Amino acid sequence: MATSESSNFELDVADYVEEAFERCGRTVRTGYDMKTAKRSLNLLLAEWANRGLNQWTINETVLDLAANIRVYPGGTLNMAVAATANFSIGETLTGGTSGATCQVTSIPGATSFAITLPTGTFSNGENITGGTTGTVTTLSSAIDFTDVRSTIDFLSAVLRRDNTDYSISRVSRDDYLTIPNKTTTGRVDQFFLNRLITPQLEVWPTPSNNTDKLVYNRLTRIQDADTFTNTMEVPFRFYPCLAAGLAYYLSLKIAPDRTTMLKTLYEEEFIVAATEDRDRASFTIQPSIAYARPI
Repeated sequence: MATSESSNFELDVADYVEEAFERCGRTVRTGYDMKTAKRSLNLLLAEWANRGLNQWTINETVLDLAANIRVYPGGTLNMAVAATANFSIGETLTGGTSGATCQVTSIPGATSFAITLPTGTFSNGENITGGTTGTVTTLSSAIDFTDVRSTIDFLSAVLRRDNTDYSISRVSRDDYLTIPNKTTTGRVDQFFLNRLITPQLEVWPTPSNNTDKLVYNRLTRIQDADTFTNTMEVPFRFYPCLAAGLAYYLSLKIAPDRTTMLKTLYEEEFIVAATEDRDRASFTIQPSIAYARPI
């Protein structure tokens, strides 16, 4: 018999909803059924973020550090403008209408600044003036915080200088608070991630140049279930777990008599998927050989 010779099976949001309703012994009948199921699906994804590591949501990010700036966004944050020519790294940008401010951490392109988290809200189309150079440009679009707000946590980080990576350590909120002089400059060897709704990264010592980079692995949010024709940002090995989890969540609302059974199945599926979704590394076992001594 011939095989399909394909391995591209995918489920969209509507498929997961239909599968979950069937496991609850129901069928999808109304628009509200779809709405409540999609809400449950997004809550399920939020729960996964609290359960720990999802390998496919780990991203390596490279952050350009700037001299005398110690607080950065916990992700990529850019400002799109008409032109960046004649501006300088480290200077303060001020909105002519809004009065909002931020600092330039790097200039990745002719129409884009990498910036610190703004104080205030910039207005699309307003003039932006550099505090050091006096150069003026125009904001081309509203600042998008999506990437920064998608950060759940940092897993590891190094300081990269002249193509050499140096280990740095993560410190707690209390340890960072007790650093007596946070403006001391030097090569960064510690960082603190302030896990706000818009996460921010605080480093120490404060960078002393514009050439060092912070390279970090971060855990990010799974993309939301939006329209019903969307596929989910979930690898194949998690398909059964996602279907089981949604069925369990829906059962709390529409089939409480099946909740215990569906929760048990969901937990089993999650353990199987999470076990497969682990990081792997080679290891060697070397036996210890003892030589017998003559008596």
